Amino acid sequence: MNSDNDLQIAGDILEVPHLLQPPREHPATVAEFVGLARAIAADRSQWEHLVRYDATTRWYHRLRTGPGYEVWLLSWVPGQGSEPHDHGRSSGVLTVLEGTLTERTERGTCALEAGAQRVFAPGYVHEVVNDTLEPAVSLHVYHPGLTEMPMHTTPHCEARSEPRPVTA
Repeated sequence: MNSDNDLQIAGDILEVPHLLQPPREHPATVAEFVGLARAIAADRSQWEHLVRYDATTRWYHRLRTGPGYEVWLLSWVPGQGSEPHDHGRSSGVLTVLEGTLTERTERGTCALEAGAQRVFAPGYVHEVVNDTLEPAVSLHVYHPGLTEMPMHTTPHCEARSEPRPVTA
């Protein structure tokens, strides 16, 4: 008698071609969006020459688009930051490429150093600032593409504590 517990796989499952999915041209899962951000971060030739620093406002550049997603490159000079906001119906991946950014949420404050990533769902409220004396650069992937960025009042992000290290 066969049962679900009797199933065993012999040999290398990756050698069974019909079980493998063909590689996708564009990401479609959270893991694939994280992978896209990591791949872009690792290949400085894709973004380093584009970075600009503006003392009056945060600089941003749309780096790439695909079906249902956008990739943005942002720079942050010391003292620059966003107000508390969410990203509407978009999910996202924030990756720090250079420097350190501080993220404030209702849960507290967290220092995000180069290499750190933050994955967030629609409605996630945060404030991001460069509290250091060095400029920072970040990469943002939004799915679906960013169509709104509702602002929130400070109480949503009022829990403030000392920054703590984040492991990437």
